[in-house]
Amino acid sequence: MSTPSLKHRAGSALQTIGWKEVIHLPEWGVRSLLAKADTGARGSALDVSSMRRVPGNKVEFTIVLDRKNRGAGPTVVADIVRSSRIRSSNGVVQERFVVRTSVQIGTRKHPVEFSLVNRQRMICRALLGRHALAGRYLVDSSDKYVHGPRRKPRAT
Repeated sequence: MSTPSLKHRAGSALQTIGWKEVIHLPEWGVRSLLAKADTGARGSALDVSSMRRVPGNKVEFTIVLDRKNRGAGPTVVADIVRSSRIRSSNGVVQERFVVRTSVQIGTRKHPVEFSLVNRQRMICRALLGRHALAGRYLVDSSDKYVHGPRRKPRAT
């Protein structure tokens, strides 16, 4: 199904994505990470393990690429943008570190802030909230993998 190009306020076309997409985190060498576009969530979240604060206002963590093999992803050290109190979908409030990196969906690449969290019980390793989607993407809730087929995630 083809969707016509829509314009947002600034005049550039919104890119249509499915409710589930494959994203890339090029600055961290991650390809084909499964992400859910969630217009009901304000912020974005990334599934990590082995998280610890390190000197220089940084955090070290391992990006979880595969739900079944939680320790196999790349270890990253990133600047902490801020700490934030975030209420999850089940109503629990958590204090989380927030980091920033570039996200690529299809041919578009832009910065996104991710809160770091254990998403072990979720199907998708990343969640893209309204702040990451607004002004860039139109989410087609009836479609998925608009920008390419699902592939096994990998670190380059």
